[in-house]
Amino acid sequence: MPTFTLHTPETAPPASRDAMAAVTRKFGFLPNLIREMAEAPATVKGYLGLGELLEQTSLSPVEQQLVLASVSLANTCEYCVAAHTAGLRQAGLPAEELDAFRQGRPLADPKLEALRAFTVEVVETRGRPARDALGAFRTAGHGNRQILEVILAVGMKTISNYVNHLADTPLDRELRAFAWTAGDRLQASPAS
Repeated sequence: MPTFTLHTPETAPPASRDAMAAVTRKFGFLPNLIREMAEAPATVKGYLGLGELLEQTSLSPVEQQLVLASVSLANTCEYCVAAHTAGLRQAGLPAEELDAFRQGRPLADPKLEALRAFTVEVVETRGRPARDALGAFRTAGHGNRQILEVILAVGMKTISNYVNHLADTPLDRELRAFAWTAGDRLQASPAS
């Protein structure tokens, strides 16, 4: 497994330092994922740029976080599931919905569940969702704009999920309360 450096602003390439500073201002700490990505200024800037664009979509903050978390869950990215669990909580997803999500159970809110299920379908089929999945997404009130916005989020999260898989990114102290492992999905009851 490759060894990745957890850069500080002092050790990072100069072209990554502004991005690192912006992330620190936004979150109040510098996530290990960004510290690793800083090795490649284009990667960290591209990833963060996609995040800024996602914030400009028609998706609400809860929906944005749900899509990002769903990609991460489908890719079993423990780091990003923890990070987006924190994001979902901060965006206001109710605790029972958050627990259901982390355990791989359907969400009670039909529109959010359609968004979660469609996102997972896009990831698992590599962008070739079944017609019934697409139909269910549309029936729940989503349209072409949201389909394209989900694809934007899938692209963004695939970058970070793959970096975390390759780098075995250590979970930040600030995210430890939201730690998740792939085995946590197995806690869902068979009846759910």
